[in-house]
Amino acid sequence: MKKGVTINLDRPRTLRYGMNALSTIEDITGKSILTLDLNNVGVKDLLAIVYGGLYHEDKTLTIEKVGELIDDFSDLTEIAEKLGEALTEAFGKGQAGNPEVPGEK
Repeated sequence: MKKGVTINLDRPRTLRYGMNALSTIEDITGKSILTLDLNNVGVKDLLAIVYGGLYHEDKTLTIEKVGELIDDFSDLTEIAEKLGEALTEAFGKGQAGNPEVPGEK
């Protein structure tokens, strides 16, 4: 099982990106995870990525609920940082500790 990264929203939640989460993100965005540019992602794609990473532990979540949780308990800077950590866990680290995240330059 992939390790996850804890993010504090309404309660501590774990962002984790295994195969099911990545497949869910592709289904929602209509894009291959390999083509998502994480340095230039829109709000809809960002919500889909966060949702995909949280859904494994709370099947009652919706994309709208994730948006509300971010609005109420976090900010985009923290979300971006935690996503980077969680995706690094999922895809591993490249040379010199740089994550090899598909689509990221």
